[in-house]
Amino acid sequence: MSESSLPPVSQTQPIKGSYTMHPFARFIQILGKGRNGMRALTLEEAYEAMQMIACYDVEPEQIGAFLMLMRVKEESAEEVAGFTRALRESLPTQGKEMAPAIDWAAYAGKRRQLPWFLLAALILVKQGYPVCMHGMNRSDARVYVPEALDALGMEAANSLQEAMEGLNETGFCYLPISKLSSLTAQLIATRELLGLRPPLQTVARMLNPFNAALSLIGVFHPNYAAIHTAAAQIEGRRIVVCKGEGGEFERIPDRPLQLSGCDQGELWGESWQPLMQAGTASREQRLNLRHYREVWEGDSGDAYGEAAAVGTLAMAIRALELERAEDAAHRLASQWWRDRHQADSAREAIL
Repeated sequence: MSESSLPPVSQTQPIKGSYTMHPFARFIQILGKGRNGMRALTLEEAYEAMQMIACYDVEPEQIGAFLMLMRVKEESAEEVAGFTRALRESLPTQGKEMAPAIDWAAYAGKRRQLPWFLLAALILVKQGYPVCMHGMNRSDARVYVPEALDALGMEAANSLQEAMEGLNETGFCYLPISKLSSLTAQLIATRELLGLRPPLQTVARMLNPFNAALSLIGVFHPNYAAIHTAAAQIEGRRIVVCKGEGGEFERIPDRPLQLSGCDQGELWGESWQPLMQAGTASREQRLNLRHYREVWEGDSGDAYGEAAAVGTLAMAIRALELERAEDAAHRLASQWWRDRHQADSAREAIL
């Protein structure tokens, strides 16, 4: 967060001999009263704290202290739900009635494998399930969604309006968090300043800006899956979470899969078997986006990539409850992968 983007330091001078505590300080006290005195924020306290931050009614030093104390403690489901509720209220109201089928969080980036999950999302769109994807970029060696879209001849949205137009015209949009909520982007960016992961990494994944019926979220650390699903239960939202490749919602084909979800206030979990034998997957050191496009267009093969895309598609099929059984979900996903360009060919023939 740049110095100019932070709330201004108060110019109010205390009366000599008196002490008036800043209203936000009580939340820092709750989190920082030592090992025996500290506790997590309640849902209401988390909501109020993030509402104050969203209204810029805090000092820069308080934001830093608050985020670091949250990182040391680790955010609870109630805190995530409260933070998410406050940040969602700060988002533009424009587009919230669109309600695409799927909200897809993509914040981690890929450093070992290409973003095969994006191909699964595009196939879902072809099958009539609109997808709003949102995420972020960092200046590192990872491949993020905008680069993958560019390789496929597509573009990320540069504004909320462009995202809405993309959903209306194609059924897909990718909206950078900086274009959705500059505050959230600034809070996430404190990672570069403070060196630690802020809780906004968890909260941003839960924002669901267009009120999609279903949210798909990937995590790197398995304990965050339980936090996401419990927060969704508090908020009454439908969500499916997996420990995915690189922290994205993407199947790791040569490992068992644990799916976690919340649907109609009920938590559920499933274990799926690996799609390929462990150790047989090739891990390309170079993230070749030309190869990525060739696989999508059917001009090249990639056993790992295709299994990852199909496996991710199967998870989405299960999340949508088009098929509930693991085998049936994979059969349908495999069919959709094979047929992914048939509609395009038919359209071209008509034109």
